[in-house]
Amino acid sequence: MNRNKKESARIRVLLVDDQRLMRDGLRTLLELEDDIEVAGEAENGILALEMEEALRPDVVLMDVRMPEMDGVEATRQMMARREDTKVIILTTFDDESIIFDGLRAGALGYLLKDVSGMELAEAIRKVMQGGALIEPSVARKVLAEFSRLPVPQTTRPVDTTAVALSTREEEILGWIARGLSNKEIALRLSLTEGTVKNYVSGILQKLDVQDRTQAALMAREMGIIR
Repeated sequence: MNRNKKESARIRVLLVDDQRLMRDGLRTLLELEDDIEVAGEAENGILALEMEEALRPDVVLMDVRMPEMDGVEATRQMMARREDTKVIILTTFDDESIIFDGLRAGALGYLLKDVSGMELAEAIRKVMQGGALIEPSVARKVLAEFSRLPVPQTTRPVDTTAVALSTREEEILGWIARGLSNKEIALRLSLTEGTVKNYVSGILQKLDVQDRTQAALMAREMGIIR
């Protein structure tokens, strides 16, 4: 009885990668985790769509460069069919265009393939809990890019008073949106890293977002960065 409960609570993952060796390696790593199981595998985007429809996994680990259909298009089609699909892009590429294409397609995470098994498992758990995760070296590129992108004409500025951010919180949000870490922000503002961490937690709560990337998007909408 307890065993069945434990098994039913496991996070079911679909592995999508055109390299058999990579899929085998991922399976080996994930099977070490008590709360994660590999529900199936696919070697290209077309098969991934079929497997996702048949298996309804909790999380999809999606490669980008694959034959037949790439991971970005497969993610886009999965999200169009089922909005609660949770996809993590897992790739060796950190090219900006691929990053943004994957995120625009609806992926909740973006990790490079050199992450550890522990980091991968934690990413799966975080996404399963409703969060989003981008590998730190990738996140810096994404956040820094926001400060250079033009604000779309359709974007309507958000009234900052609606979320009651203080002047200091707006300042810190601006640095978050430019890709700075808590430590870097602390150095710029002559604050302790712990103080900045507390500010960041409060900002995320007030904006009702899960992570720094979503906060950066809000910063653009609020006109804090242009």
